[in-house]
Amino acid sequence: MPLRWSHTVVYVRDLEAMIDFYTNVLGFEVTDRGKVAPADGAPEIVFMSQVETDHHQIAFLGVRQDDAPPNSVNHMAFRTDSLSDVRSMLAALKADGRATHINPLTHGNAWSVYFTDPEGNGLEVFADTPWHVQQPQGKPWDTSLTDDELHAWTQAEFEKEPGFGPIDAFYAARAEKLRQA
Repeated sequence: MPLRWSHTVVYVRDLEAMIDFYTNVLGFEVTDRGKVAPADGAPEIVFMSQVETDHHQIAFLGVRQDDAPPNSVNHMAFRTDSLSDVRSMLAALKADGRATHINPLTHGNAWSVYFTDPEGNGLEVFADTPWHVQQPQGKPWDTSLTDDELHAWTQAEFEKEPGFGPIDAFYAARAEKLRQA
């Protein structure tokens, strides 16, 4: 049975601040919100999404009371349709100023921007490159390069790495392997 990622529920300290960041900077919208139980003092859960086919991609429960770093999740990743979208996200993060540890990084198979939200949760926004590269890989990319320059630079940086080739060929081979399983 194939499983597809659906959503993440995150414990947060400041529910309204997190809603503000995720809606106004990352572009999510609140789809629902309410108490998780009818009892007095029950915590509120807020559901958020960017896509019409998912009621929620992320939800927040305002129950964190400690100042410790977030739990054992390293980061949550969101795919965009284009490099332009990644660049727009990077600009929005810088303009807003609440995200920290902003790090543009390419894995050869994706152009990413990694960052932490206002409560320290790790996030990644990425767009696929046209290539597959054996992982793990990671190199900072120069955000001042044009799209054409970045494509050429990425190809030159990764084309000698194991497994480098067209992503479509990699996906076709994966599809065939899954059909045979």
